Amino acid sequence: MNAAIVTVGDELLVGDTENTNATWLCGRLADRGVPVRRVTVVPDEVAEIARVVNEYHAEYDAVIVTGGLGPTHDDVTMEAVAAAFGREVVENEEAAAWLEERGYSADDLAAETTHLPADCRPLPNDEGVAPGAVVESAYVLPGVPAEMRAMFERVAAEFDGVPSHAVVVAVDEPESTLIGRFAELRERFDVSVGSYPGESVRVKITASDAAEAERAAAWLRERADLVE
Repeated sequence: MNAAIVTVGDELLVGDTENTNATWLCGRLADRGVPVRRVTVVPDEVAEIARVVNEYHAEYDAVIVTGGLGPTHDDVTMEAVAAAFGREVVENEEAAAWLEERGYSADDLAAETTHLPADCRPLPNDEGVAPGAVVESAYVLPGVPAEMRAMFERVAAEFDGVPSHAVVVAVDEPESTLIGRFAELRERFDVSVGSYPGESVRVKITASDAAEAERAAAWLRERADLVE
């Protein structure tokens, strides 16, 4: 299984808000062994959201869309996702009933709050009001981080992959001097290697087999100057 993440919001594109939702989702999906192939930020525009969701739905097993849920003028994500799948946005009785159980009557909410793509699976919002939805392989979640995280945990079991094991080796050498050892490391072991320079170089060795990752890390430690 693989996935793509689409984060919606003009505030992300102008730098007013940090895209912590994408970072968190990537981490949770990695924990479940699901590789994320794309992370895309799109504006609050129906056509642009629909185009990207439609494209990613065709390419990847699952698409997670966050942001733009609710009744205000810039909350257009549900309309856009519905358009991507050729559906109407309609009143969802299940979502309305769930909100009523929480003490919200129709008079308390804007009418659009419970309008979701036709024939979707609504997702309750345990930390807020605006419901999410699952439309085929697209999971539509809120943009408020606490709401998004709680709603994702409701569906986390539906994201199932092959977990990998990672070992990080901190090396006290310039990254350029490690190129040959990285090549040999990849030849000797069935691993992927990531190199992240900073005050030191963080070498992340990842493998589907934990023992293989550990053997590769041990090999590198014997052949590199390590951070003390």
